Amino acid sequence: MNTRLISAFFTLCLLLTPLAHAAVQGEFVQKSNLFPRVEFTTSLGKIVVELDRSRAPLTVNNFLTYVQDGSYKGSVFHRVERDEENERDFVIQGGGYDKDYDGLHENDPIFNESGSGLKNDMYTIAMAYQDRKPHSATRQFFFNMDNNDHLNPGSDWGFSVFGSVVEGFETLDKIMRVETDYQEKIGYSYVPKQAVIIYDIKVLEAQPY
Repeated sequence: MNTRLISAFFTLCLLLTPLAHAAVQGEFVQKSNLFPRVEFTTSLGKIVVELDRSRAPLTVNNFLTYVQDGSYKGSVFHRVERDEENERDFVIQGGGYDKDYDGLHENDPIFNESGSGLKNDMYTIAMAYQDRKPHSATRQFFFNMDNNDHLNPGSDWGFSVFGSVVEGFETLDKIMRVETDYQEKIGYSYVPKQAVIIYDIKVLEAQPY
């Protein structure tokens, strides 16, 4: 093959690589839609969440990046926690581990948008952060299963809410009732004895307004 043609081919590949990468970034997903919706397909049913880019754009775009690269497929809800002492539900957390409880790849941490005005009310979705470091959230998220006012910002950072459930409340209620136990590999309590798997999360068509 002509060396000039080979050179032109590789130059074209280099030029297209950033575009291919950009196509999976959350900021390019329905970028004019402030309230994109995503559908979770789990082993216990479906959940539809309306995301709020108007108040938590960094968090929504970060979440959509993981959705677009398909890395939530096959992950699990590894924490289904109920406050037994006060007889109230707490959270359902997932997105960070596969069914063997191996950790999944993480992109760079994001800025904590807990000051957006969105509250950790029942059936909202929020980002989890690690080791009490408020700007350490990467891919793990949780559903609030009660009005968790203590997770909102006060004198310190809270947990950043970025959407709310619009369908599939019964699925979350079903997940909340699964049996849990201590999981030695990840050192967590409240882990479902039978894995609750996230088969897929996909972006739904934009809603006409």
